[in-house]
Amino acid sequence: MKAGLITLLAPLATMAMPANVEPRQATESIDKLFKAKGKLYFGACTDQGLLGRGKNAAIIEANFGAVTPENSMKWQSLQNQKGTYTWGQADYLVNWATERNKTIRGHTFVWHSQLASWVSNVRSKPDLTKVIEDHINTVMKRYAGKIYGWDVINEMFNEDGTLRQSVFSQVLGEDFVGLAFRTARAADPTAKLYINDYNLDRPDHAKLTRGMVANVKKWVAAGIPIDGIGTQGHLQSGQGAALAQAIKALAAVDVKEVAVTELDIQNNNSNDYVAVVNGCLQEPKCVGITVWGVRDQDSWRPQGNPLLFDTNYNAKANYNAIVNALK
Repeated sequence: MKAGLITLLAPLATMAMPANVEPRQATESIDKLFKAKGKLYFGACTDQGLLGRGKNAAIIEANFGAVTPENSMKWQSLQNQKGTYTWGQADYLVNWATERNKTIRGHTFVWHSQLASWVSNVRSKPDLTKVIEDHINTVMKRYAGKIYGWDVINEMFNEDGTLRQSVFSQVLGEDFVGLAFRTARAADPTAKLYINDYNLDRPDHAKLTRGMVANVKKWVAAGIPIDGIGTQGHLQSGQGAALAQAIKALAAVDVKEVAVTELDIQNNNSNDYVAVVNGCLQEPKCVGITVWGVRDQDSWRPQGNPLLFDTNYNAKANYNAIVNALK
């Protein structure tokens, strides 16, 4: 009798189980909840290799509304040899996201790191100007209309707010800023153009005040088409509330929008995640948040378990705390 009853009820139990729990590994989409609050996206970084591994693709498809390429659109990945472009991984990501109606953030053009070595050897102003123009034009025009926004310049400030030494600043001085943004605007007028940096995590930090805020005000006033400021948000435990305040300080600049672009928080501090989410919710110019990965094991700094899903792709307390904060 018991065996017969179990056999009879098994199909009903299967019907009652939400079909999307297994691929999603979370009961609710934080992207859907975030959009219901008027924001554009809650995203994650990824690339072809990660999308083909485990449940990464299923989780992003179910729970996140935007993707940023972790590495595939960096200069070294796209044009490691002068004039020779390698499109495979970047194309894969763009096609995957477009087919699933995900917002795409392009990352990144002018950056001192993961830069092709041949670019660092360019030492004349006319030559470096052409190199920057050609690279931005080639990449942006290939993906024109498909990418919401680009990190045109990444990590250009020192901690004291001064200009970082790089081939770009050494050869072109501050002029590389206007060159990069004006070239990007002409290449794809529909894309939002961002300047992005890390350690913009306190409203009183010199990198934010004397670096990002003061300079972006000056550049925008001079007609340089900077649409947004990205604060990466690679945090330690306890820094969430300060980043929430920093979001407001960045939004006070005359830009159209701000975003948290690479969020991860060490040591599983759910309160910090909630503080950052609330900070974005409370600032009208804050359009979205991107976490820098899906599960802890795949993070660039996995030792502090900084992401929203564990090694087995289960939603963590961090994720569930965000869900509750958005309800």
